[in-house]
Amino acid sequence: MNSEASYQLRRQVLWGLLLIGLGVAFLLDQFDVYEIDHLWHYAPLLLVVVGINQTIGYPSAREFVGGLWTVFIGLWLFAVFEGLFGLNWFNSWPLFIIVGGIGMAVKPIAERRFGANPDRGRNGCFEKQGDRHGQ
Repeated sequence: MNSEASYQLRRQVLWGLLLIGLGVAFLLDQFDVYEIDHLWHYAPLLLVVVGINQTIGYPSAREFVGGLWTVFIGLWLFAVFEGLFGLNWFNSWPLFIIVGGIGMAVKPIAERRFGANPDRGRNGCFEKQGDRHGQ
């Protein structure tokens, strides 16, 4: 199994496990075994999981930086909802400027580490040069 196939397999398994967990939580709520109402404030942490999934494996530099943004937004939403570090919707906007700068600084490093993946097709898989457009 090549590295791209294992990366796609890991992503699919992660999404499957997330759906199973979500389904089990809703089922337990329906049977009055466990109330999930108080768990909704943890929902932004799902963005963290999605972002981490984007950054591991063999992503392109763009996917890597996008994953970092997704992790940041999930952590920011969680911190704002919980009032951590005194953050709220109005005083935390400078964090976006800081993380934007970090993203700009990390992208060339990620391109050097992961490459630009110019042969990556529209569906995220690597293609041979003759495979595009039925050639």
